[in-house]
Order: sequence, then structure tokens, then C-alpha cells
Amino acid sequence: MKDFLSIQAFSKLSGIETTTLRYWDDIGLFPPAKRDPLNNYRYYAPDQIIAANFITVLSELNIPLKTIREMDRKRTPEIISELLEQQEKSLDMMMHRLRQCYSIIHTRRELINYGMKLQKGFRVVDGKRMVSETTSKEGLWIDADKISVLHREDKALIFGPRNEFNEGEGFHEPFTNFCNRAEELRINLNFPIGAYHDDMESFLKAPGEPNHFFSIDPSGNRKREAGNYLVGFARGYYGQFGDLPERMSAYAKENALTISGPVYTIYLHDEICIKDPSQYLTQVCVAVS
Repeated sequence: MKDFLSIQAFSKLSGIETTTLRYWDDIGLFPPAKRDPLNNYRYYAPDQIIAANFITVLSELNIPLKTIREMDRKRTPEIISELLEQQEKSLDMMMHRLRQCYSIIHTRRELINYGMKLQKGFRVVDGKRMVSETTSKEGLWIDADKISVLHREDKALIFGPRNEFNEGEGFHEPFTNFCNRAEELRINLNFPIGAYHDDMESFLKAPGEPNHFFSIDPSGNRKREAGNYLVGFARGYYGQFGDLPERMSAYAKENALTISGPVYTIYLHDEICIKDPSQYLTQVCVAVS
């Protein structure tokens, strides 16, 4: 048809795939200007590029095609401005969620990968620089069975309320309370959860009864400060440490270390990456000088 473009030609002009043009036609969003009565081929007028641009711009902004079709019939600057404002708010929420998802992924990968390194073992130079066993023999050998003094960077945390352990109660009751109050306290339970004892004495006395639970959330307003920490590891379910508390205390005495400050428990491997709870991998650390 003279002065009209075939679907292939209009696709090349507009940059819109022919399959998309056919779909838009099928749903009544963007029909061709004419159809050949003999073969039903679609033909487009060159000035339809303007209408196509209206659709592609809005669809690129994640506005549903149903909404675009409604706007096509009644659009005005006021209506489109209001639509864009609504979409802006929707995208703000989406970006916030994506940033949070990214942060959760990054935080969990960091812990999981560190746990995997422990399983193989590695060397640490100057208390903090990890080097491969195959490239260096210097530094301190670290694995999941080792107790040592390592440098730890600061880590942001969000604390839950102080736990109250009533007689006969175990680990689960205070933890359930922490989870139930998470929304109120703006705690995202998708981040890894850890435990906090006020001091080494309370950890030795009742390792399964932390004074607080916390979320390892980079947006947290509290921190485990950077510094040198006595670090040990244990395998087992939440609150189960075997003889780790006693071994850490003995190591400090044998090496004339002064323990100061709270004890932080972080689960490197939990139910997210391990099915068997007896194989959860925990890191316990407390500041020393």
C-alpha cells in the first residue's frame, strides 16, 4: 500500500519488535492504520510513530499496558503528571526493596563464604589479612576448630529488647518475643540474627541465654567496634556451644589476654544454607587486649 509501511518497515523505523506490534494490535492497544483485505497484512502510517512513542516511553517506566491504553483515550498534562507521580512513588518503594534485598544478599554471602573458608582453613597475617595456604606459609593458621586473636572490622547491628529468661524457659521463648516485636522495632528478620552477652562471665554461666538478640543489618545504629577479638567457632543448633566458652576462657588465661566488653555470637551457617541444625556454624568473639 502506497504511503504505508509494512510491519517489518515500521518495526525498523520505531525500534519495536514485530512480535510486540502484533501483541499490541491483538490487545487493542496499537492497531495498524490499515490491513490488506486479501492477506490481512498489517500496514502502518508513518505518523503512527508518535503514538508508538507514547506507549514505549510509558511502558519503559513500568506502567502497565492496561493503564497506558486507558491514558491513550483521555490523556492530558494533568492526568499524565499525576500518573508519573504515582509511578515515581511506586518505583521508590521498589528501589528501597531492591536495595534491601541486595544488602541482605551481600551480608549473608559474606558470612557464608567466611564459613566455607574456615572449613578449608586459611592463614591470617597481622591478625586480619587472609592469604591462601598455597601461596604463603606466614601468619596464623585458622580453621573452624581454632581459637585465636583476630582483627575484626566494625559491624552495624540492630538490637532487640533485653531478654528475660524465666525459670524453666529455654532459648526459644525470648527469641520468639524478639521475632514478634521485630516489626515494631524496625528489624528485618531476613538479615542474619546474632546474640549478645553483656560480658564473658554471663556467657560462661549461661551461653544459651543471651542478654539480647540482634540483626546484622548495615543500617543499624549500634556497632560491634573494630579491634582485636578473641575468636572461636562451634557447630550446633542455636544456643549450643559445647565446650567453646571454657576453651576461650582458658586460651585467654594461657596467653595473658585481658577480656573486656560484650560477647558477640554470629551464625555464619544457619538454616539458609544448611539443612542439618547440628551442623550450623557459629562464630563467637569478645574484645581482648
